Amino acid sequence: MRYPPGHKEERRKELLKTSGEVIKNKGFSATGVDALMAAAGMTSGAFYSNFSSKNELLKALVESELERTRGIYEANPHTSPEAWLEFEIDRYLSLSHAQRTESGCVIPAIGAEIARGDKEIKEVFEREQRKLVAILTEKLGSEALAWAFKAQLIGTIMMARAMPTEAAQQEVLDAGKKFLKAAVQSIRR
Repeated sequence: MRYPPGHKEERRKELLKTSGEVIKNKGFSATGVDALMAAAGMTSGAFYSNFSSKNELLKALVESELERTRGIYEANPHTSPEAWLEFEIDRYLSLSHAQRTESGCVIPAIGAEIARGDKEIKEVFEREQRKLVAILTEKLGSEALAWAFKAQLIGTIMMARAMPTEAAQQEVLDAGKKFLKAAVQSIRR
């Protein structure tokens, strides 16, 4: 059976989306190819027709997820740096983001596994992060502050996700928001 043009690319995108959800929820190392393919409703053979290895999947996932984040940044409806940054703080440091690992940012979910990845994975991660930091640098006026801002967001989500109750999660998120908003105000003066 012949598939229409673009079928393989669409299938790969769907596989990346589904794999990303599973991996962000359960971890990369703890998730086998069979589990990923079962979640996608595909066979293991379909996996290997899209990726040569699980490591190649991680590289593609990191790239895809960080491109998705760039799209979210670009969709921010605010034009002033202060409003743009406040919107991102509130969006990222939300209770739903802390509680819905599978649909959230890839870095707090599997950042440690990315750090243990091979050089190619780290290079993709750095390349895509630098694109995000460039956007933040425009808003904050400093690349160093952009890196610190991003690290604070990620660390806050990681801490909130580790808390056992919703009240404790919200406490961490509120503290992170307060800290970052005060930092942005002092920087922008």
